[in-house]
Amino acid sequence: SERARGERGERSVVGTDEVGRGARAGPLTIGAVGLPMNRRVYKRRDSKLLTEVERESLFERIVEWVDLWSIGHATHEECDLLGMSEAQRLAARRALEGLGVEADHVLVDGNWDFIGNGRTTTLIKGDARSLSIASASILAKVTRDRMMRADDEHFPAFNFRGNKGYPCPIHTAALQVAGPSMIHRRSWAFMDGLPWNGLRRQERPTPQGTLF
Repeated sequence: SERARGERGERSVVGTDEVGRGARAGPLTIGAVGLPMNRRVYKRRDSKLLTEVERESLFERIVEWVDLWSIGHATHEECDLLGMSEAQRLAARRALEGLGVEADHVLVDGNWDFIGNGRTTTLIKGDARSLSIASASILAKVTRDRMMRADDEHFPAFNFRGNKGYPCPIHTAALQVAGPSMIHRRSWAFMDGLPWNGLRRQERPTPQGTLF
């Protein structure tokens, strides 16, 4: 945890979390947060367990209280061209560089170290065990949700305001009728058999498969 690392003399301990990996449209987003050791943010739960109103409220509180925070994105084009693993590494690198200082240690939610700098700890259910990971989850989720709500104005048929680019019946039906929008990830297997309406199918040397 942050406190344990602080007791070892590591003063800049940063938590990270990602959102958007399983979406069909929009960016993959990584939040990075470094919190003061002597502060607490209440309702620090995984962003997915909070309502949208709660997340928006906590966003402003977290931004005011943290020592460091940054958001990094990999665009839908980069998700197609690089694949999800490399896109996640790219978004994480951008988030950490955006902090403006080098972190002494990075906490990563889950069991996959997508940072890979030799100064990381992976934490299963990290959002429940780490204040900085929980905060990073909220900042990343709110930032990406705001982007998807803005894109909803340009692509109303897909209801991005409601589903944020994730699969749901309305989103799936719109894809089947109209084909993908300009912000869809176009190399994935779920795009097979869709109408394209002038957009080019994105091809990659290694297909994304059907995991998402």
